Amino acid sequence: MKVTKLEDHIYLIDAETAGMRDFIASYVLKGKRVAMVETGPTSSVPNLLLGLRQLGLKPEDVAYVAISHIHLDHGGGVGTLLKHLPNAKVIVHQRGAPHLAHPEKLWEQSKLVLGTSITKLYGEPEPVPEDRIIAATDGMTFDIGEGIMLRVIETLGHASHHQSYYESLSQSVFPGDAAGIYLNRIDVVVPTTPPPLRLDVALASLNRLMDLKPKSLFYSHFGRSSNAIEKLQGYAQQLRLWAGIAKQGIDTGEDLETIRKRIVESDAAVRKALDYVKIHPVLGETVLAQSVLGVVDFVQKYGVVPE
Repeated sequence: MKVTKLEDHIYLIDAETAGMRDFIASYVLKGKRVAMVETGPTSSVPNLLLGLRQLGLKPEDVAYVAISHIHLDHGGGVGTLLKHLPNAKVIVHQRGAPHLAHPEKLWEQSKLVLGTSITKLYGEPEPVPEDRIIAATDGMTFDIGEGIMLRVIETLGHASHHQSYYESLSQSVFPGDAAGIYLNRIDVVVPTTPPPLRLDVALASLNRLMDLKPKSLFYSHFGRSSNAIEKLQGYAQQLRLWAGIAKQGIDTGEDLETIRKRIVESDAAVRKALDYVKIHPVLGETVLAQSVLGVVDFVQKYGVVPE
């Protein structure tokens, strides 16, 4: 577990889920109150508590735990974490709120989609008491004190229950999965577009984030990038590239594996990331399989490449 200071008021805890470094980040915002953004899965919670202790914070200091969406690698650990944070409430998209209170369906669906090897690494989510859930809507603002405000930005597409957070003092965004996966060791972004993807909505969400003109992006996967607009624009172009290749492949009768190979050949970022991704316990499956499938499924269903 490692804690990194990013701003005077923002710290990154590397959750080191199942020993995987530089994969899942939890951010700590320190004002008059304390907020956390993202928890990672249940297996990350011991390291998060160690990180808070290293920052000199007491469990009762934390007022908010904000998650971008309910997928296990972002909010799966929130039920377990809140058992240790007596004053904290969780901020989640209103569509995700029922699944935090009753995570049984989420867990079963996760095992089907991710497989047992990944879900074993993550651990089963525990329920969150309903009176500790804030079902957030677009534009809601949370005052952390000392000029630190978190604003909810609804960023659907990756999931129907996805939201990002704009932080006013640093003029930065916590995008969750709306801006892709940032492989900070090699400065490359790769898509996270599993089915059921709404690519058109995801691109509109990227435009929303660009309209904020953020100075930095604090990626859940993983870390800070200071050239925020460049990263967001590049990700939108990358998604359109994938969709264009998928459309061409579908129109000419190519199978999924052929489309996947052509995406790898055509996307310089994916080629650069290939060796890193292939050996990763999670990304090897999600990027090369699920993300391509999500784009192909969208194009097959809607028959268009979004502008």
